[in-house]
Amino acid sequence: FPSCRDVAGARAHDDFVVWVTAPMDFSKFDLTYYTKSALAGGICCGLTHGAVCPVDVVKTRIQLEPQKYNKGMVAGFRTVIAEEGVGALSTGLGATGIGYFIQGWFKFGGVEFFKIKAAAAMGERKAWENRTTVYLGAAAGAEFIADIFLCPLEACRIRSVSDPNYGSSLAGVAARLLKEEGVARGFYSGFGPILFKQIPYTMAKFAVQGRAAESIYGSLGKKPVECGAVVNTGVSLSSGVVAGVVSAIISHPADTLLSKVNKAGAGGDGSIPQRMKNIAAETGVVKLCTQGLGARCIMIGTLTALQFGIFDTVMRSLGAEKFHFHEPH
Repeated sequence: FPSCRDVAGARAHDDFVVWVTAPMDFSKFDLTYYTKSALAGGICCGLTHGAVCPVDVVKTRIQLEPQKYNKGMVAGFRTVIAEEGVGALSTGLGATGIGYFIQGWFKFGGVEFFKIKAAAAMGERKAWENRTTVYLGAAAGAEFIADIFLCPLEACRIRSVSDPNYGSSLAGVAARLLKEEGVARGFYSGFGPILFKQIPYTMAKFAVQGRAAESIYGSLGKKPVECGAVVNTGVSLSSGVVAGVVSAIISHPADTLLSKVNKAGAGGDGSIPQRMKNIAAETGVVKLCTQGLGARCIMIGTLTALQFGIFDTVMRSLGAEKFHFHEPH
């Protein structure tokens, strides 16, 4: 239409108007944006995992000593406090805070990097049509990288929880593990289980949260840019709860296996795969899927909701406009 003119996002000609969506400007997603995403991810993961450390302590005890901690979450708290004091609920807090800050840095920053690069390479239309696949692929790649850094700290946390006298600090636990068991067995015995746990968890977490948030915005009849901070935070929290519960259920068997394989002597003295096989056989499929599941759904549902809420809040405070898939018209 030679005589068309652009008017406030519309293309007008004679007596009809065709609304068009401006193409996404991918150039604004630069190193500064990814650094802000990584920082926001580190903050949200470090804070939330640190905050739920007491729940994680009891959940891990239920998984490691089901014969003793077999009366539910509340009874587990009472047992730990009665036998070891309130301070025992903060066991492994240092490893948890540091480990998950690092993991969040690579996970949230990596997801933003991979999904934006994929969207730019595919084009907006194809990226929109395949957005769930993009979420899944970005989450898997980012989580693999993050777990390389998380695994040693998670090993220290679990050893501290299973044996409170193993070391007086994170550095002490790490040094003793390194001396007695070496890098591979001491720090990376749980690498297989942690990948088996974290990658499906993170894939479900970002894919479900993304689609849940999309559905909520659809029901409101608005886009994220059209909503205020309160509404956007509410959407992040609501969609985060849904994503957290779904991803907790999916990844729980591997979480139980990870807790057990990092316990001293668990599964015998063979190779890591053989120890995992022995533990799975001893525990049984049903118990692997259900021991501590209620506690984990509460913990991960709350944690995931808070993570997305904090992430979006920090991104806004840093002046970064979060990337969202949108349908081109």
